[in-house]
Formats: sequence, C-alpha cells, structure tokens
Amino acid sequence: MEDQEHLLIERAQDDPLAFAALYDLYVDRVYNYIFQRTGNHGDAEDLTARTFLKAFVHLKGYRFRGIPFAAWLFRIAHNAVANWYRDAHRHQMVALDAVAERSRDDDRPEDLAQSNEESGVLLEAVRHLPTERQELLILKFSEGLSNAEIGQIMNRSEGAVKSLFHRTLQALRDELDRHHGNHE
Repeated sequence: MEDQEHLLIERAQDDPLAFAALYDLYVDRVYNYIFQRTGNHGDAEDLTARTFLKAFVHLKGYRFRGIPFAAWLFRIAHNAVANWYRDAHRHQMVALDAVAERSRDDDRPEDLAQSNEESGVLLEAVRHLPTERQELLILKFSEGLSNAEIGQIMNRSEGAVKSLFHRTLQALRDELDRHHGNHE
C-alpha cells in the first residue's frame, strides 16, 4: 500500500488529473473525521472540499518524511476545522452517536437496552472532554492512527500523545465510575 501511495503521490505531483486517485482513496476518511468534529454534514462537506483543495494546491511541496500521506491530509483537515471554529465562534459538537447504533439481529432486547444505556453514558462522558481530547479519541479509534501519526496532526511529540491518551482514558474511567456510583 505504501509503495502504491508513493507512486500515486509522485504521479499527482506531475499530473494534476492523477490527484483524483488520492482523493478517492482518502475522501471518506477525511470527511468522517471532519464530520465527527463538526456534527454537521454541510459543514463537513465544505471543510472536506477545502482540505482537498489545499492539499491539491500544496501537493508539489509534499515530501515523505516518515509520516504517512494520510497524516499530512489530517493535519490540513485539523487546521481547516480549527479555523472554522475560530472564524465562526462555534462550540464543539462531536457526532459520535453512530457508535451507539451498533446492534445485531441476534441481540436480545434487554441486552440492547443495557448496551444503548452504556453507550449513551460513554458518549456523554466523551462530550464533556476538552476538544483536544475528543479529537485524540477520534483519531485513535475512528481513524486507527498511531501515536506518531496523531502527534504529527496535533503538533505534539509521540510521547505527549501517549501521555494525553492515558490521561484521557483515566478521565473517562473516573467519569464513568462517578456515573455508576450515582446510579447504584
């Protein structure tokens, strides 16, 4: 995959029409990341288009330096979302509700009710986290990125990402423990 990606990038740097293959390869992941940050399909579509336009314009300057092309794209998307929030003075709304909609036909109703309640409590706890920690969870779990890739996107060292991830999980665990303590 990595060799194919390098070839696609090199072709796109010389032939603008070849950029379409990179777009096709990453558009869904970038859109999902932005949608989870904005909670709005229209804004996510607009910011995704801006992200790929900026990537297209700056592609000639892209150089592989040990960080995957996807991390470079997510960094552009991260900056687009940050600028969008700053410009619009908006509040963070993370659309993680899709996580709660995971049911199977063979689930029993009582199991589904329990699972949906637990998912709701978890989503509520995530929404109370600072924006930076919400972003970390999206990049880690939704996008499956490594700490090094996340560090590149968030402009932090790999160790700082690992530490922030640990503190984030601890904060979620504490919040969930408080919730369970209040309802027992």
